[in-house]
Amino acid sequence: MAKLHVKTRISPEVARQIRAGDEVILSGVIYTARDAAHKRMIEDLEAGRPLPFDPQGAVIYYVGPTPPKPGQVIGSAGPTSAYRMDKYTPTLLKLGVKAIIGKGYRSEAVKDALKEYGAVYLASTGGAGALLAKRIKEAEVVAYDDLGAEAVRRLVVEDFPTVCINDSYGGDQYIDGQRQYVQPDAMVKPGEAGKH
Repeated sequence: MAKLHVKTRISPEVARQIRAGDEVILSGVIYTARDAAHKRMIEDLEAGRPLPFDPQGAVIYYVGPTPPKPGQVIGSAGPTSAYRMDKYTPTLLKLGVKAIIGKGYRSEAVKDALKEYGAVYLASTGGAGALLAKRIKEAEVVAYDDLGAEAVRRLVVEDFPTVCINDSYGGDQYIDGQRQYVQPDAMVKPGEAGKH
């Protein structure tokens, strides 16, 4: 396991270098989107309209930040449970998105798409939204302002901490991590884990 400092946009070559278990420290531009924004983006694509950002090498963070207090760039900005985006994620990976950030397990379809399109799923720490917000230097709504907290935002981040959970080779840090401490028959299976 390595500690990698990664600048966005993420090239296909860099995405392939990231392995499950690696600490990935991001700097550059990332985009926010949760379920409502994902639904709207897929509807736009189906209607022949472009995404609100260039997907090539993009990073999507599953977050609905709270309103900023005076003097803040953004409010609390902790990750949302990623399974809620599972049905939309393969389409976005196919279009060139190289990293997605959330918390919790992903479906087999998403893990297969990560392998097929050379992308990674990164996790950030749930419950640490106020601390994560300190790593966000700029925030601007770029689409779907009517969705409020779920609007698509362009964030500029500096040393934003994540860990790679699923890589482009089928690596799964949740499974590998459990293997270190429990017998295989006692491990939590992704389908049994609940939606945390």
